Amino acid sequence: MHTDRLRELLSAVQGGDRSVEAALAELAEFPYADLGFARVDTHRELRTGFPEVVFAQGKRAEHVAAILTQLARSGCNALATRVAEADAPAIVAAVSGAHHLPEARAIVVERLPIRARGRGPVLVVAAGTTDLPVAEEAALTARLAGRTVERLTDVGVAGLHRLLAAQAQLQRAAVVVVVAGMEGALPSVVAGLVRRPVIAVPTSVGYGASLGGIAALLGMLTSCAPGVTVVNIDNGFGAGYAAALIDAPVLEDGVS
Repeated sequence: MHTDRLRELLSAVQGGDRSVEAALAELAEFPYADLGFARVDTHRELRTGFPEVVFAQGKRAEHVAAILTQLARSGCNALATRVAEADAPAIVAAVSGAHHLPEARAIVVERLPIRARGRGPVLVVAAGTTDLPVAEEAALTARLAGRTVERLTDVGVAGLHRLLAAQAQLQRAAVVVVVAGMEGALPSVVAGLVRRPVIAVPTSVGYGASLGGIAALLGMLTSCAPGVTVVNIDNGFGAGYAAALIDAPVLEDGVS
């Protein structure tokens, strides 16, 4: 249940505009709703400020649709990540208000206005265009959590001049999420240029010795640049969520 809706409900009971029985009926599936195959956490938005998110990979389309519907019914915006392209049409058709974002491999149900948070934008940097699905997942998550999001794409270390040309945008960011595969060097370079937290996301992009992203992961974990925090391979959601929680003040000249 969304915080604002619960506050309205309690105020209505307190003011005599809603009976206790009616309020209990509305809260019947609180703090979780048992769907048989899943127990949907309808209390998470109250605890953490962000509702439960559906990891759709490996789930049946009808199960994803049912969970999204339940989350939306509880008064929250709803997000499903890692949605298979083949499953998306059936899920969108089954869930009222749902829309598919293919580049982010996500389905979103936005029932409520997103409350702005943070002081300064989250900048999502993608080393190459093959990294874009993970980068877009991070950007979408940060936006749904209330952050302004900017993007910087195709600035990998093989052409470092492309990154250096975007210095003003880098310095304007409050938090930088850097998504890279191959050898995973880009977060170290970015962290050496900015005074902001850098969240590094290794991707599974690369040839054989990249080992499905392990080479990039290890490279990021052993970064010599301070201020780099690393999430799991291809975990754009985790990076976007963490970035949204970081509130770094930014002055007009880009210096805090």
